[in-house]
Amino acid sequence: MTTLKIFEIFYSLQGESSRVGLPTIFIRLTGCPLRCGYCDTEYAFKGGSNMTLDDIMQQIAAYDTRYVCVTGGEPLAQKGCIELLTRLGDAGYQVSLETSGAMDIAEVDSRVKVIMDIKTPGSGEVEKNRWENLPLLKAGDEVKWVICSREDYDWAKLMLQTRAFPADCDQLFSPSFHEVSGETLASWILQDHLKVRMQLQLHKILWGEKQGV
Repeated sequence: MTTLKIFEIFYSLQGESSRVGLPTIFIRLTGCPLRCGYCDTEYAFKGGSNMTLDDIMQQIAAYDTRYVCVTGGEPLAQKGCIELLTRLGDAGYQVSLETSGAMDIAEVDSRVKVIMDIKTPGSGEVEKNRWENLPLLKAGDEVKWVICSREDYDWAKLMLQTRAFPADCDQLFSPSFHEVSGETLASWILQDHLKVRMQLQLHKILWGEKQGV
């Protein structure tokens, strides 16, 4: 029987991606092999409880929404995550997966919207980017860039010009909280006519930096 170490399951508004603002169930898995400098979920590196897939499905059934986001940590660091994603899709949920870009996404169910990070130099983990994932992205998937500085922004522009990103994947540029202002990042994007979607973290705007939102 497949079990996963689950740090928390909670109901909130989606704070990022093209599904921002939608009431969503969040399933946060424990653990992550990366240590990004701007990480806002360090509390999920350890702890949590072992849950079977049946336990998880029973708990999320209490919430009246069809949107589920599987996140971490790095959810794909637990092998059972792949089975969880398929189980959620089979149950009719609209599933998104937030992943660091350092793990292989080849086995992720095709019904899942993949939200995949590209780690910028400012993250401290740029060497962990798994560029082999790019051709595995499908229409509707999204690529997220956390911008910590002007240097990060210029590097991200270069990667968009030189790497083979699928044309039908949205590129999400986010200012690193407390490092780059939203206004500053917006001005860079507009000055360069960059074809990306800028996003802010809605949950932090509403509730600040805290767990379970």
